[in-house]
Amino acid sequence: MLSLKLYNFRFSLQASQVFMLSALVVNIGNYLYNLALGRLLGPKAFADAAILITFLLILSFMAMTLQLSVAKFTGSFNGAKKDAFLKYCRNLSLFIGVIVGALIVFISTQLQAWFNTESAAMFRIFGMGVPVYFLMSVNRGYFQGEQEFIKLFITYQGEMLSRLFITLAFILFLPFESSELVALGILISLVPGMLPFRRIKTKVLPAIDKTEISHLKKFVIVTAFYELTQILINNGDILLVKHFFDSHAAGLYSSMALIGRGVYFVAWMFVMLLLPEVVKKHKEGLETKRIFFKYLGMISILVTAVVASTLLFPNLIIQVLFGSAYTEVAGILWKYALASALFAIANVFVYYFLSLDRYLPVVVSGVFGVLQLSVIFFRHASLEMVVEAQIYVMLGLLILQLIYFLHQHKTSIHRK
Repeated sequence: MLSLKLYNFRFSLQASQVFMLSALVVNIGNYLYNLALGRLLGPKAFADAAILITFLLILSFMAMTLQLSVAKFTGSFNGAKKDAFLKYCRNLSLFIGVIVGALIVFISTQLQAWFNTESAAMFRIFGMGVPVYFLMSVNRGYFQGEQEFIKLFITYQGEMLSRLFITLAFILFLPFESSELVALGILISLVPGMLPFRRIKTKVLPAIDKTEISHLKKFVIVTAFYELTQILINNGDILLVKHFFDSHAAGLYSSMALIGRGVYFVAWMFVMLLLPEVVKKHKEGLETKRIFFKYLGMISILVTAVVASTLLFPNLIIQVLFGSAYTEVAGILWKYALASALFAIANVFVYYFLSLDRYLPVVVSGVFGVLQLSVIFFRHASLEMVVEAQIYVMLGLLILQLIYFLHQHKTSIHRK
């Protein structure tokens, strides 16, 4: 999700290793969290929990816009100016967070009706945490921009571990609606996620130049558009399935989606190493395609292995991860993994061109995100049809990204 031309800060080998370790631990912890919920709740109750988890993912994509913006611009300021910028971003995050959170609380009854959930209170509890999440993301953006990766590591682990253990304790020992307990666990986990908190020590802060604010807003808009494409493609299908199908079927689909999306998130960690290298080479006027092909090959091999595993051992994978209650979707697990694999490979092209300041692939991804939702909206007679629609859309996205890459490659040869 990063373009090093966009985030103009340095990555050493040690920093990238810390980042990779943190991302790996967080992804493993989040997987355990989802798997535990799936086993404890069963398909029907897990469908409601999966909506909250999907809302959390959507919120994380939205907040990532602020985090990356702060990360990029933090290095551009010094001393009191840096504190002034941090304060401005915190005020902005609270302003946006309060609006978004209040909106979720206000329409909680409508959300319950649309997603066919047992409780509207779970949305109200979730909405209360939105301002805190946005503020937490600004704090993380500062650590990321300052390359204080140990502190960044701590904030992610604190949120993940507390959400995992607190939520499981609530479900096991408290006699309330499970979805409300999941929402409460998410809310409480944001407090450890705020630690360590960067305090503003300067009492008198200078004003930030209007040109700098304008540059920040432009960056936020570009990044927000890209994050929107991620929201549409990564989470839209679960939301629509929860609306169109009963809770049992939606829970089965959510478990399958969690397994399939492991393809994307594992590939994402490798992409995060690709981008710094590409931008560094590009700034030095060196060839970048060799690095691109190196990571494209690695990710392609990885996702192919995952798809092959889901094709050969679908029942075993689902039984080990979620239990026998979810094996109804074993037959289409490989298809969902294939759709995720196509999306992961297509994103390698998007990230590569982002690092070169070329934004057309981002626009194409956005168009296909809307297309995917549209196809599912009109063609959802069965879960298999929903999954197959995503395969066709993601295949089309990958083909267009490949055509654009070949066109750019041909153009660069002619220029030489």
